[in-house]
Amino acid sequence: MFQDVGGSVPPNTDHAVSVSLPTWKANVAYEEGEPWVVKKMQCGYPRFFVHPIIQKLVEEVVHRHGNPGAESAIMFPSPKTARVCHSFFLSRLPAENPEKVRIVDFVPSSHIEHDSSAVTSLLSCVIYPKEYAPIAKQVWQHTGNGVSSRRGEFCLNALRDGFLVDEKSIADNANQRIRKGPRRYQGKDSISGLARGMHPVADPTPAANGTHDGREYFQFIEERFGRNLSTSLADQARLAVRRRIAGVLKADVELSEALEEKAEEGRVAGLIESDVFLFPTGMSAIFNTHQMVMATRGDLKSICFGFPYIDTLKILEKWGPGCLFYGHGSSADLDDLETRLKNGERFLALFTEFPGNPLLKSPDLKRIRALADEYDFAVVVDETVGNFLNINVLSFADIVVSSLTKVFSGDSNVMGGSAVLNPHGRYYELLRATFAREYEDILWAEDAVFLERNSRDFVSRIAKINSTTEEITAMLKESPLVKNVYYPKYNPSKDLYDAFRSPGGGYGGLFSVTFNTTDEAIAFFDHLEVLKGPSLGTNFTLSSPYTLLAHYGELDWANSFGVEFDLVRISVGLEDVSELRGQMQHALEAVAKVNM
Repeated sequence: MFQDVGGSVPPNTDHAVSVSLPTWKANVAYEEGEPWVVKKMQCGYPRFFVHPIIQKLVEEVVHRHGNPGAESAIMFPSPKTARVCHSFFLSRLPAENPEKVRIVDFVPSSHIEHDSSAVTSLLSCVIYPKEYAPIAKQVWQHTGNGVSSRRGEFCLNALRDGFLVDEKSIADNANQRIRKGPRRYQGKDSISGLARGMHPVADPTPAANGTHDGREYFQFIEERFGRNLSTSLADQARLAVRRRIAGVLKADVELSEALEEKAEEGRVAGLIESDVFLFPTGMSAIFNTHQMVMATRGDLKSICFGFPYIDTLKILEKWGPGCLFYGHGSSADLDDLETRLKNGERFLALFTEFPGNPLLKSPDLKRIRALADEYDFAVVVDETVGNFLNINVLSFADIVVSSLTKVFSGDSNVMGGSAVLNPHGRYYELLRATFAREYEDILWAEDAVFLERNSRDFVSRIAKINSTTEEITAMLKESPLVKNVYYPKYNPSKDLYDAFRSPGGGYGGLFSVTFNTTDEAIAFFDHLEVLKGPSLGTNFTLSSPYTLLAHYGELDWANSFGVEFDLVRISVGLEDVSELRGQMQHALEAVAKVNM
């Protein structure tokens, strides 16, 4: 399957989370910023590429509140997330005038009452000089807290149509009304309720700027939402998603059934949906979990164990007191950690992936748990690659995080993340109290609805993907043209994986391959007739030269941990196994011709 450079993956999808980079050359050109690739990009992975809709929102905000020639802006769903970004700016620019980086909060113009403190923000923007763009990019990429394209689309339309205004103007109008007397308050079923999924009701009073009346407001909401989906379902969708993650909801359950479903025993005894917290991205789940653990246990160094998805390591290094990094995730690394602990070093938490990406190695989670219990640190496990139907690691973790963007959704058209507290963990009560105090639900209403819809059949999808991937990896492992196949079933750490494999669970849909030469790797990738782009866990097979995309500026560093720069990563989808076999064989035939 061939998709033009820069096209959405999947094709013809407005809110796609991947982008087509169909050749090795195109991937290198993307990393180098070459115009023949960058100018064709209709989208990209959302934490690395600002969606065109959000770019338009940035232009609109800067036009109204900044200097378009000299300034830009970064968009967040709440004042709290914007202030995280603002603080990061100030930490990187201690000698600069802080007024150069400022926050503008936007609230619904129809949501006005005497006490302006009750106004709910839908959008918070950090405006900054354009030369500071690399700093903004770090926050957007690492925290995962930026606005989604669907939220951005709604806010852009609301801003242009006069239904979204900056909070300062609301405060000014409120002060004027104090002298004139209070006016009718619209109540919770307002435009601001959309962030929580509540259905909006028309405001019969005119807006502060006088540009619309109640009828026009209702028409605006109907046009933006009513013809596509009922936003009143968003809270129920969140509940259904949380129940599926907790394991208390049957597979293939429609939302109407989910609302009637009683909470049963979860995948860990005592686990209920209130132990599950949703986030706008998987990285947001990791970032905010780190913040929550620091708020619970204090500012201590963390441990990053095993070769990680790069942004996890960056979060631990850039927010908080730092990180001890064990890139191999080996028993020798655990020996070194144990020595440090015996010598009195203290740590906040150990963050690890099960299994890791892209080498699919599994850490010795039982030994990690034993060390954590003895020396008092938390354990946070990212189960995105393994996924909670194949493995059950929660009983050996304090918090399990996951990217719902991947196989849980599958359709590659919405982002999401989750964090699950272990109800039997030693820090459970303290963490529950911290989450109750600090957690904010910033998952946009539409995104919640799409996550719920997409995930209804995730059990059957995972079973098929597991089966197909085992067949394909066995085929590649038998080929003399392939140097290595990295897959939990074939890794030396298989026993560590199997110790946490669920009854009936498999080894997942992700694997990586390497070849004897870079030319062979390029031939295989270029001739593999599947969609090519970042992300994984999609309902369609997706491939990328992973190390090039994730570590282009640090290839030698990645190689030092056994992650070769010409590694090819493949995420298996729902295609028939015979079709995928044919595609793999075609690519292997191209490899065979390289040295002829």
